Amino acid sequence: MRVADLLRSKGSKVATVPPSTSVIELLKDLARHNIGAMVVLSEAGDVVGIVSERDVVRQLHDRGTELLSAPVEEIMTTKVVTCGPNDGVDSLAAVMTERRIRHMPVVDDGRLIGIVSIGDVVKSRIEQLESDREQLESYIAQG
Repeated sequence: MRVADLLRSKGSKVATVPPSTSVIELLKDLARHNIGAMVVLSEAGDVVGIVSERDVVRQLHDRGTELLSAPVEEIMTTKVVTCGPNDGVDSLAAVMTERRIRHMPVVDDGRLIGIVSIGDVVKSRIEQLESDREQLESYIAQG
């Protein structure tokens, strides 16, 4: 299965914010969309970062409540690991596990076209295992 197949089933909508968004506004958006991370886009639409709930919590511990008025560009991860629509889900799972990444933007020709979470990858793998099991049961039953 490819990343494009995941996006086809889950959709390609991605919640994004500009780098100047305050952390408090980021938190409101995360809660409103019920998500754990947002992609940070430049005015030109380029992926310049990603910021997660964990980023906020870690910085909140260090900086206190003054962090809430700071822009997300101060806390976002700028070395964003991305994938493409033709990447395999198995290789994506390996990268996400190895690098401890929970959200990976999907980029095609330099443009953001979706986002994949570790939950999406796990769900996909479970569905594949279930399909394999059903095929094996059918094969055994047919003798």
